Amino acid sequence: MGIVAGLDSAPDFTRIVVCDADTGAVLRQGYAPHPVESPEGGGRPSDVDPQAWLLSLGEAAGGGLLEGVQAIGVSAQANAVVPLDAQGNTVRPAMAGGDKRAQVAAADLIDAFGGREAWAQSVGSVPQAAQAVTKLRWLARSEPESAARTAGVLQAHDWLVWQLLGRPPRRTTDRGGASGTGYWSAATGGYRPDLVELALGRQVVLPEVIGPADAAGTTPEGLLISAGTGETMAAAFGLGIGLGDAVVSLGASGSVMAVHSEPLADQSGMITALADATGMHLPVVTTLNAVRALRGAAELLGVPDLESLSGLAMKSTPGSHGLVLLPYLEGERTPNLPHTAGTLAGLRRESMKPEHLARASFEGMLCGLADALDVLRARGVDVRRVFLLGAAAELPAVQEVAPALFGTQVVVPQPADYAAIGAARQAAWALGASQGTLDPRTPPVWPGPVAQVLEPGENLAVGQAVRQQYVSVREQTHPGALRA
Repeated sequence: MGIVAGLDSAPDFTRIVVCDADTGAVLRQGYAPHPVESPEGGGRPSDVDPQAWLLSLGEAAGGGLLEGVQAIGVSAQANAVVPLDAQGNTVRPAMAGGDKRAQVAAADLIDAFGGREAWAQSVGSVPQAAQAVTKLRWLARSEPESAARTAGVLQAHDWLVWQLLGRPPRRTTDRGGASGTGYWSAATGGYRPDLVELALGRQVVLPEVIGPADAAGTTPEGLLISAGTGETMAAAFGLGIGLGDAVVSLGASGSVMAVHSEPLADQSGMITALADATGMHLPVVTTLNAVRALRGAAELLGVPDLESLSGLAMKSTPGSHGLVLLPYLEGERTPNLPHTAGTLAGLRRESMKPEHLARASFEGMLCGLADALDVLRARGVDVRRVFLLGAAAELPAVQEVAPALFGTQVVVPQPADYAAIGAARQAAWALGASQGTLDPRTPPVWPGPVAQVLEPGENLAVGQAVRQQYVSVREQTHPGALRA
């Protein structure tokens, strides 16, 4: 069918993969960094000049990387908001990331619209610091002159697609990216302009939401640009996950997402009801503490890195001699305990050894993520296989403990640019649909990632005993915290 490219504009870099549209084989790759500069004084969203994204893209695509490419898909960092004036110029730098001041704006919005349940029923999520709707509220309260000039709002991937197409009158987005804004509902497939007005104080032009296989447009040179999507949705598409699959991502914080056939409304706010890049749904549950708990344990124990912490943990045994760590070091979101602290329980003379604390940090981190998986399972989401992502997924202690605690097969994919691959797969879909060689309802079939497969096996019963030990301490310390 041809050659396609996928680009991923992450917070710190741009990656491009050029792929065979039929097989998904990666033919060429490009990379370029781009800086993210936070304004002095802190306490506000990071300000980023969107032109830096374009400059990085141009550098990554240098040396003829895109020669012969027929279609491009765009993935970009989630929650980066670009406010535009009536002429389509940026009103101010893009607002990326989230911060504590934006948390105040989120709480303000929750109260102004009648509480968490009202938000969950309306758009499938409760306002969070990083969402576009919250940033618009922050803008209206902190920079009213900029808010008054704002006539349109795009997210990062929307803005990049628009620029690649030469800034046409029509601006587009996809349902995956739209679902993370806080003012578009995956259940109804429509915007809530009243929520935009509640946040910003006025109506603005929002991008048209197009279908997963639709093209955003074609450049004057004849290069097809697909809809584009957010980084999370692109990575899920690049991994090729489907019904029955969940993805557990191990960063400083953690996240669990799974493919589901229906949108989920969760008044507790623990589930964010996103749409995926294929027409399905992608409920996400986030924990505030994942690898940061491991790093904290490593510092406390005086070991130099996580590999050493893993080696120390492997000297202990399942259950860490009764030592249990609730790793709520930054407060927690799942369960919703923003002002709590971590708990270390089960201290006895025989458990006060470095190896037991090391193992308890791994078990605590993974039990917290198992809690997040159970939030989805309790709402009817089928989880038969878990993809485990992040550098920490390679650690022996994680690979030994995770299958038994999650109670299912664990797949550890080989590191790759899955968001860029997902963007390329979307480009192949749009290209095939435009040529009549692919069904717009069915994405192209590309091989799954090369991966290590781990089974719980005979460790399942032991793992469940460890999990029960953790749940018992959680219930004693925070009774009923995970009940919706």
